[in-house]
Amino acid sequence: MKPIVQISLDLTNIDEALETAALAMRAGVDWLEAGTPLILAEGLHGVRKLREAFPDTPIVADLKTMDGGYLEAEMMAKAGATHVVVMARAHSETIKCVVKAGADFGCQVMGDNMVCEDMVAGAKFLEDHGCDFVIHHIGYDERRGIAAAGHPMPSPMDQLREVVQAVDVPVQAVGGLSLEQAIECPKHGAPLVVLGAPLTIDADSFKTADGDIESSLRMICKAIHEQA
Repeated sequence: MKPIVQISLDLTNIDEALETAALAMRAGVDWLEAGTPLILAEGLHGVRKLREAFPDTPIVADLKTMDGGYLEAEMMAKAGATHVVVMARAHSETIKCVVKAGADFGCQVMGDNMVCEDMVAGAKFLEDHGCDFVIHHIGYDERRGIAAAGHPMPSPMDQLREVVQAVDVPVQAVGGLSLEQAIECPKHGAPLVVLGAPLTIDADSFKTADGDIESSLRMICKAIHEQA
């Protein structure tokens, strides 16, 4: 799989999300993600607005489904999502329902292994249940809480190689990665690179003289796509 750049629109206002999405698409981003904060703030209205504005762009709806799998996946697909997210910690029947809805409504399923006791086994569990992608994910609260307790902050990079080796579906690494680490993900076997928005371009090699975020993002996309 060629490297793909996905931008996570973790915003709480659809107008700001649309503006950021337009900037990202001009810069070369491939996929848009209606992040969990955006869906909480705007509901599926936010997904519909993204679909209206970008009719041909893959859109990930990151609702982090834990139950009611078929209905939630159906609703997201009908709102315009091409990819939905189900959690490995959900019941196996929920994952099966999301996968069934994905097949029925033409939507691919991304399985998220966040908070699995065994992250590698969680990734394999998701693949075995029919997920099209695995999101190898260390959560925000988990990272901050462990660091606050004086322990090294966990990173998806810690077990990324093991996760990639355990599954045959494409892998995405998420959670606290530096910009440099995100760009390097395809070299570690994780071709689906997610960048967060609001955008923080803080790597020296990708700063522009005038602080132009769009130009910086264009350089980042180029660096990722060139790994194909």
